[in-house]
Amino acid sequence: MSQARTEPLPETARRPGDAAPVVELRGLSIAFGGVPALHDVALRLYPGEVHALMGENGAGKSTLIKALTGVYAPDAGTVVVDGQERSFASPADSQAAGISTVYQEVNLCANLTVAENMLLGREPRFLGGIGVRAMRRRARQTLERLGLDVDPASVLGQHPIAVQQLVAIARAVDVDARVLILDEPTSSLDADEVARLFEVVRTLRDQGTAIVFVSHFLDQVFEIADRLTVLRNGRLVGERLVSETSQLELVRLMLGRELETLDRLDRQEAPPVDRDRTPVVKVLGLGRKGALEATDLEVHEGEVVGLAGLLGSGRTELARLLFGADAADTGEVEVHGRRARVRTPRQAIDRRLAFASEDRRAEGVIGDLTVADNMLLALQASRGWLRPIPPAQRTTLVARYLEALDVRPADPHALMRNLSGGNQQKVLLARWLLTEPELLLLDEPTRGIDVGAKAQIQQLVAELAGRGMAVVFISAELEEVLRLSDRVVVMRERRKIAEREGGDLTVGEVLETIAAEATHTHLTETTDGEAPR
Repeated sequence: MSQARTEPLPETARRPGDAAPVVELRGLSIAFGGVPALHDVALRLYPGEVHALMGENGAGKSTLIKALTGVYAPDAGTVVVDGQERSFASPADSQAAGISTVYQEVNLCANLTVAENMLLGREPRFLGGIGVRAMRRRARQTLERLGLDVDPASVLGQHPIAVQQLVAIARAVDVDARVLILDEPTSSLDADEVARLFEVVRTLRDQGTAIVFVSHFLDQVFEIADRLTVLRNGRLVGERLVSETSQLELVRLMLGRELETLDRLDRQEAPPVDRDRTPVVKVLGLGRKGALEATDLEVHEGEVVGLAGLLGSGRTELARLLFGADAADTGEVEVHGRRARVRTPRQAIDRRLAFASEDRRAEGVIGDLTVADNMLLALQASRGWLRPIPPAQRTTLVARYLEALDVRPADPHALMRNLSGGNQQKVLLARWLLTEPELLLLDEPTRGIDVGAKAQIQQLVAELAGRGMAVVFISAELEEVLRLSDRVVVMRERRKIAEREGGDLTVGEVLETIAAEATHTHLTETTDGEAPR
């Protein structure tokens, strides 16, 4: 068995008490259908450290975690816990060894109380039944240990997702986890919620827990992690101390090359947007009670219109109303100057509109179908199910987009659920591009994917606009919206508050617009009442 090639750590990395890792993976290899997913990989987890596991989508991070937690059995290599070789036949075996995982999607029971979720399957017993008081007392002790003020008797589903995430961590702590794996724990959290999560992570680290942190947010990695391991194409690239690694070096390690930054020069050769021409799509007073106030919007050929705003500002609601995914109460839609009925997604597709939802798991990915079937779904629907796409055409189309979008693995027969998040997103983009849309609505197309896939998708958007496609682009990352957009529509509290040319618009200016609107609204609301304080 080959020994994994891990770079030696500098002596400054070895603090007192860190003489031996609590868990170590050596020479780990896993293949699926003869295709290697991991090859000769090593990982060392030390107590009292936050260890970031880094790599592009498809690099092998998820496979490594599943090997560590007993979901996959390695084809080669060993798992060592406290110096002893272990073999995990199931997740229960891994948990018994002190390894727990908190996933991106909280997998608890929303209808049960916080205490019931924390001790599910381990409830204290009293006179043949569950000791409710003892259960709540034990849950409260664990929550207080983490500095969390959460009522153990409250129903979990009543709490925001950030609190549910913290309860999932508390559940892992209650089983005396010595290794805690956090898989994209901040993807759905705002800045304040991330800060609260990091307080808990630091508390656990200081109590001696080894923490694996998986995230695509590089700033967060450099804020919370002590050490990092980088994978690329299923192989170990190296292990580094975060304090001795720059973000530029980390990106280079992840990609195997320098990241070429996206620039507006990429589109300079494209003809300028002609706003004197009839827009591809024009929205007049589109709205829905409780979701979006009446909104006007127009998008021209070859133009990227960015929707900027904070969470809950109405960006997603506008895209869904425009595509017919939700029914509008007011307003109308014009396509090439003609009023169009767009009350359902099918009607939108018939008018060459396409929409990639922010929730790709619930509204995009069909995990049990192949990559090819997922990719061809919208095109087949537009043709009608009585007119199947000819096999030769299927093969040609799928092969073309697998190559064009750099989907990995480039296997049309692979099940969609086995692809990484970034590659799933590429397949979903291909699904809509195959319908040859004139307007492409992209809602958070780069959320939860790595820096390499993100750059590829951004570049694709720029190229599509350069070839004349109209694009509406939504992202929580304002820098990304400004980098790509010709025009930016600023939204707040479910309504449009400003429209600005892209150009040299800065993040600060967008935030000032949102803040100024908030101040104006507050002053207006208090004019006839008590003066603002």
